[in-house]
Amino acid sequence: MKSMKKTMLILGVIVSLFTSCTRNNDTVNPIEKLPATVILEWNEIAFKAFDGPVYQHSLMASRINVMTHLAMHDALNAIHPKYASYTFKGKDESADPVAAAASAAHAVLLNEIPAKKNFLDSALQLSLAPVTEGDAKIRGIQLGKQAALSIIANRNNDGSAGELIGQIPPSSVPGVYQAVPPFNFVFAPHWENIKLFTLQTKDQFRPIPYPALNSAEYTNSYNEVKAKGKINSTTRSADESAYAKFWYEFSEAGWNRVARTAVSDKKLNLLDAARLFALVDMAIADAYTAGWDAKLHYNFWRPYTAIRAAEVDNNNFTSPDEQWEPSEPTPPVQDYPSTHSALGNAGATVLARLLGDNTPFTMTSFTAVPAGSTRGFTSFSQAANENANSRVMAGIHFRFSCVAGQELGTRIGNWAVNNYLKPLK
Repeated sequence: MKSMKKTMLILGVIVSLFTSCTRNNDTVNPIEKLPATVILEWNEIAFKAFDGPVYQHSLMASRINVMTHLAMHDALNAIHPKYASYTFKGKDESADPVAAAASAAHAVLLNEIPAKKNFLDSALQLSLAPVTEGDAKIRGIQLGKQAALSIIANRNNDGSAGELIGQIPPSSVPGVYQAVPPFNFVFAPHWENIKLFTLQTKDQFRPIPYPALNSAEYTNSYNEVKAKGKINSTTRSADESAYAKFWYEFSEAGWNRVARTAVSDKKLNLLDAARLFALVDMAIADAYTAGWDAKLHYNFWRPYTAIRAAEVDNNNFTSPDEQWEPSEPTPPVQDYPSTHSALGNAGATVLARLLGDNTPFTMTSFTAVPAGSTRGFTSFSQAANENANSRVMAGIHFRFSCVAGQELGTRIGNWAVNNYLKPLK
């Protein structure tokens, strides 16, 4: 009798465990079983649609990246919700996920870049071809379009359609920004007022003022960029020259490539990849806007101007060089803070929060020399630090501008993760 009771008890435990496992399997989000292929594909399709890597309006490219990935995230999340949505509140558990994600991306990109209709239509056909014909595919296409319309409506009249060329009032005041050849304008000054994706205000995390021109911090930064950032510098190492060029490409392009590499290496599922890209690109886009706000607020000169005009900076420890040239061309916008550094830390912070900072990866860059060469990193933060350092080695930013940019980007990245697309309770 005791033996029978013991056997029944064991059987009961086994049945209980089996039932529990079955129940847990039933609650797994089906989209989490699918690979991130369609997300990775449309990230690269978007890049090609802006004419990457030769496009010039990096701010607009960043904005469109966000819209594309938010539409894909919200479409997928509408099928089997796991995270908070951004704008779209629709639901359809019968929709095909791949059809939904591809159609969402296509609809956003077609709305934003109508001149690329043939390219985008062809890309959509390729994405939809493997999807089984039927009601689920039709519903997925409809759901994707609805999610896209939601984010398009949200960004209507968001301030992005402004004059790209701003005039620079002449000034002889030390520290005030002046045009740097070959440009005679400031780029897209209206961007400081574009509608934000996550931040509450554009100056929410505005950096503290830059150091005084007669301070030790300014002097050290001045002398560093003067020596290290000079074209044909004799103090910049071969590796420093290499990464100055490697990271010179637009930061949103580089950090979306980091995200693609990490998602592929980690084999993230479809929904988690969609969320990761949406958060990375929201943080990057807001880092641009917050950076532009601070740049125009402080209106600080670039190393090119500072080094050539050092005789008027009231600093006895900064000697002028009227022939000084930076290693790489200086972008037509103010120095402080470095938005390139801000974007790098914004992207790296999101990636570290979602995947863990100590994530090794290797990638190339469109501005790598020699072409196609790669660099390897042991963590996202290591890459972000090199990304920021590159601007000093390129001769286009002071060290303190890069530090301020990194701090700004980190705060924005954490804000995005803490407040958007959060897991549902």
